[in-house]
Amino acid sequence: MAGEWRCCTIGDLCDEGVAELQTGPFGSQLHAHDYVENGIAVVPTEAICNRQIDHSVLPRIEPRKAAELARHRLRPGDILFARRGVQATGHIGCIRSGEDGFICGTGAIRLRVIESAGQVRPDFLSHVLANPASVAWFKFHAIGATMPNLNEGIIRSFPLALPPLSDQGAIAVILGTLDDKIELNRRMSETLEAMARALFKSWFVDFDPVRAKAAGRDPDMPESLADHFPDCFEDSDLGEIPACWGVKTIADLAEVSGGSTPSTGQPMYWEGGTHHWATPKDLSGLAVPVLLETERRITDAGLAQVGSGLQPRGTVLLSSRAPIGYLAIAEISVAINQGFIAMIPKSGVSSIFLLLWARHVHEEIISRANGSTFLEISKSNFRPIPVAAPPCEVMNEFEVRARPWYDRIVANERESRTLAALRDTLLPKLISGELRIRDAERFAREGA
Repeated sequence: MAGEWRCCTIGDLCDEGVAELQTGPFGSQLHAHDYVENGIAVVPTEAICNRQIDHSVLPRIEPRKAAELARHRLRPGDILFARRGVQATGHIGCIRSGEDGFICGTGAIRLRVIESAGQVRPDFLSHVLANPASVAWFKFHAIGATMPNLNEGIIRSFPLALPPLSDQGAIAVILGTLDDKIELNRRMSETLEAMARALFKSWFVDFDPVRAKAAGRDPDMPESLADHFPDCFEDSDLGEIPACWGVKTIADLAEVSGGSTPSTGQPMYWEGGTHHWATPKDLSGLAVPVLLETERRITDAGLAQVGSGLQPRGTVLLSSRAPIGYLAIAEISVAINQGFIAMIPKSGVSSIFLLLWARHVHEEIISRANGSTFLEISKSNFRPIPVAAPPCEVMNEFEVRARPWYDRIVANERESRTLAALRDTLLPKLISGELRIRDAERFAREGA
């Protein structure tokens, strides 16, 4: 490590006026009636991970209440620690432009760097704190075995090695370049996924082309495509559906199966495993509904213990319990545990259609679940779920339009995984001084 690097703790920075720590408001300061549909965003624990703030889970409070909590208002550059929970504890999120004015939640601790002090850059520090080794440090030092908790004292004791400010900036730029590309991919995939959902809803939920033709309006699509849609409806067990579509069960459209877990006490099933084996946990952290990797693998002997064997690429996976509803299309051959329902599309059926259908009928799936300890949807209760089934021509047209969007999502996710691996390789070497900045710049350029 270069001699001019400084060893200190976060507490040292706070004592020197270089940084400030502040725990989010007490739970008693926020009540159920304070939350509204449209208001000022509050950042809870579950929104904090991978230097990001997940906007999809942000509750909102009345502006009047936000004014009362003004001391907890966030600024760009603020770093938030998730301070409680088995999975979340120790992870951080960074407040970016457009997120200023959000309120720190009760399950978070804010770290604010005083940049004018000229000792620490918040973007550099956020990369240090997001390092998996740092997250592991916070988890190890958290208080409580059942529900780990961080506090300001623990965060203050975190050790740092700070290079000169110019080097901090260069390191932040290198790692930020990779993060920016990953974020760009995420946003692009989010947009493409929204386009696929919108098309599914238009054709298979709202039946827009049929309604337009029934009303004598232009369905706003090529005539060759419009010809595949009828111009009237008929009654069915699902209510009004396009004429001649009919009602089928999901078992008519897909082979439905489950999985199992080889004995974890038998090393021969696990050690040196080469076959992907998935649990719902593998789907829980996915940014997009694409499964490219699993935490564990099993051997040939282990695979022989799973009655359903390997599910082929293109299988739609639905977590069937604790919780019900994680969804992804497997882009790898994968064996699954008992926490899944797997849907292998039958001939002429789009896997993207099945994925979006399962998301659309989530409440219907939940209504068919049972269980005293936790809800679970069984295969026997899942298979009869009815579907307004389009003719093969409409299904094919949907696949033709949605497949390029989905393939781009898969490509984005593969690239992002590669970039994240490069970032995670460079990060500890850079923040320890083991890797020279100019070498890291070259690796980052080649990777991005």
